[in-house]
Amino acid sequence: MSVKTRANKQTGATIKDVAQHAGVSAMTVSRVLNAEPNVREETRERVQAAIRELNYRPNLSARSLARANTYFIGLLYDNPSAGYISELLIGALNRCRKAGYHLVVESCGAAEQDWESAIGDMLRTSNFDGVIIPPPVCDNAAVLAAVEAASLPHVRISPDLEKAGSPRIETDDRAAARRMTEYLLELGHRRIAFIRGPESHGASRKRFEGYCQAMEAAGLARDPDLIAEGEFTYRSGLEAADTLLKSDPRPTAIFASNDDMAVAAIAMGHRHHLDIPTDLTVVGFDDTQTATAIWPQLTTVRQPIATMAAQAVDMLADRLDRIRTGEAGEASLCQEIGSEIIVRDSSAAPGPAGR
Repeated sequence: MSVKTRANKQTGATIKDVAQHAGVSAMTVSRVLNAEPNVREETRERVQAAIRELNYRPNLSARSLARANTYFIGLLYDNPSAGYISELLIGALNRCRKAGYHLVVESCGAAEQDWESAIGDMLRTSNFDGVIIPPPVCDNAAVLAAVEAASLPHVRISPDLEKAGSPRIETDDRAAARRMTEYLLELGHRRIAFIRGPESHGASRKRFEGYCQAMEAAGLARDPDLIAEGEFTYRSGLEAADTLLKSDPRPTAIFASNDDMAVAAIAMGHRHHLDIPTDLTVVGFDDTQTATAIWPQLTTVRQPIATMAAQAVDMLADRLDRIRTGEAGEASLCQEIGSEIIVRDSSAAPGPAGR
């Protein structure tokens, strides 16, 4: 009976099966699994092919017991906002350090060549016990399929798409954006512009919907001249704000759907010789470190990104503990964390020219 046939009849292949199938030692297979550099590329490819053919997956229970609850957690990211990623990493790293877990960060984005076809191999040969998937990767079909194929426990942060049995940490972006728009309306603004984020990002759509809901509830028709497209980056915020501020009449307030673009809108307001907030109010979303690193400091929606990342680590560790111990019962599938408006110096009632 061949190794492949025997492995298929069993519940799963062993590391010895992989070694025999690839014609190498078990130690070499271990080196490939741990991504050690002292393996010839030809040998590495042969071992990875054997892993795929035998659908080999390291035994989570045995590995976790050997590590005495020291989990290796992967974080798969691709987000154009440097502020968001910074807060996310701070939360995840601090929580992992405190708990004695190891965090490995992997980029899954356009900057990585052919990453969608490579992620399956990466996950199969990784040492991960589980993965955390923030937006927008958490809604990427290729990533979710690869995670499922590798049988990796996971937690998604702020996903847009529902997925049965997929645990998640989230905030209500739509409601938060509506509250921020209502705040601007209460200040007396009526020409409130909005800078959207990328279409591929679920939070972008939800935040825009919240803005639209508040404007419509106030009896204000949607004005295409007050809506600009952005990419959650500083540069895209500059371009969007420049377009908005050249319109006639110009907006008295700009609501950017993340802080990076809001900070850019403040900079562009200064370039147009506008005083912030007397001539132009600017507000953002996320409350990243950049919100208080500029002048005037930014009024924004505080989304507890670092807290969400820390709780994602806790949720994933709880699932891994249940697998390791064979504990009955299902872990929580959803945790929702609240947000709040943080009022600083970039917002005020419209000046005389805007009334």
